[in-house]
Amino acid sequence: MVKITQNIEAAYEEETSYGDPPDSTLLHIGLLDTFDPRSIEMNITPVPSLGQSTDAFHAKGPKAVTLPLKIACHGTGWQSILGFAIGRTYADALVTAGAAGTNAGTPMKLTNTVNSIAVLARETGGNFTLVGGVVPNEVTLTADYSTGGYITLEATCTAQNSEDSSTGNFSGGFYGDNLSDNAFPTAPTSDPLLPTDLTVTYSNAVQDDDMLKLNIATGKYVEIGERYLRVFTSADILDSTLAASGVASVPYNGVLDLTHGDANTINSVVARINATGLSTDSAAGSGAGNDASANLLKGIYKMTGALKSIPGVQSASFDGAEGDMALFQNLKTVALKIANNNTAIPGKTGTTWLQNNAISRGKADITLDITMTPDDDTLYDKYIAGTVIPLIRLDFGTSGSLALTNGTITAFSRPLTPGGEIVDTMSIKFRGSGDYNNFSSYAISADWTL
Repeated sequence: MVKITQNIEAAYEEETSYGDPPDSTLLHIGLLDTFDPRSIEMNITPVPSLGQSTDAFHAKGPKAVTLPLKIACHGTGWQSILGFAIGRTYADALVTAGAAGTNAGTPMKLTNTVNSIAVLARETGGNFTLVGGVVPNEVTLTADYSTGGYITLEATCTAQNSEDSSTGNFSGGFYGDNLSDNAFPTAPTSDPLLPTDLTVTYSNAVQDDDMLKLNIATGKYVEIGERYLRVFTSADILDSTLAASGVASVPYNGVLDLTHGDANTINSVVARINATGLSTDSAAGSGAGNDASANLLKGIYKMTGALKSIPGVQSASFDGAEGDMALFQNLKTVALKIANNNTAIPGKTGTTWLQNNAISRGKADITLDITMTPDDDTLYDKYIAGTVIPLIRLDFGTSGSLALTNGTITAFSRPLTPGGEIVDTMSIKFRGSGDYNNFSSYAISADWTL
């Protein structure tokens, strides 16, 4: 059979630990654009010999395996790849990656640990390649409103190792997994996301510095993400005073689901917290009670035992003239990049010497690049003044949303060309909000579960 790309598809599974394919249920990765499960560079060192015109020997170095991957935002595979680049955080903070149970892991914030997957490529009629220890090092989500086409996700991934099998049975190989009995998932049937399925909004004015007021005991702290508000004790344990007890908006002790109808406004958040006895003096600040709780600034806030103000961006339900989320108009392109700067740790597993034998997570850079035809000088003025944009939201409708917190426009250009539109090009970097611990980990937060 002649080999053509249309005969290749891929599935993935989350690893229990780095480089440990669990031989579990496979999930379809989506519509492939660029994919190479055999991207292997063998580090060969030539060993010359005197009196000979060629290298007499070659010394084998570690195998450097990478997985270039570009997919359409089709099904849920893109959410997983993007989510693992952010970092999988379990809402109840009790289970580890790959553990059994109903606990839903969420790309809630940046983490300092590596989330890895195993990728299985299949060719029609047989022949499989298994790549383990796949870690997204740099991920770019791109929507092009000018040329059309699907929203795409491009990921530059490192991998631990790659091996082949004609049947899907890798027993006796490097990983020892038998995937021949695992049902290969069918491709998603829904249409891939189009640029018109994405709405990008930003806070257009000074944030409200006391959108939510909490009076919680000294030493405790509150984390606020795109989906969950979590209350921790000074021992870094979720506070069971905010008890689940069958309350739908509290899926786990200490966790409040801000997307639930009973917690999606500031008033309902206040009511839920007050009902637990956790806070004796919670209040909505500045009359923002009917505002969306999703517009609280994502970050980590230390409680003081006195009234503590949590900032947010007011929505039009309160006062459209102050803090309303404005629409990025006349978009040309949107590109969100997560660069993790991971560090490869060479070593041996058994007798196999691998360049990516282990991976250490590096510093994450969150960058949003936008081109658009401007309506006014609002964003240029923010750039010149060095003003922070408190909140930017990428909303994919039923496919979830991403929140980017405290962005600074780091580059701006507006070239003039005869007979054409004036197009703004800007680059924005994010640093999270809060005043405690690693609050910058909330530079990015998603509301979907993995």
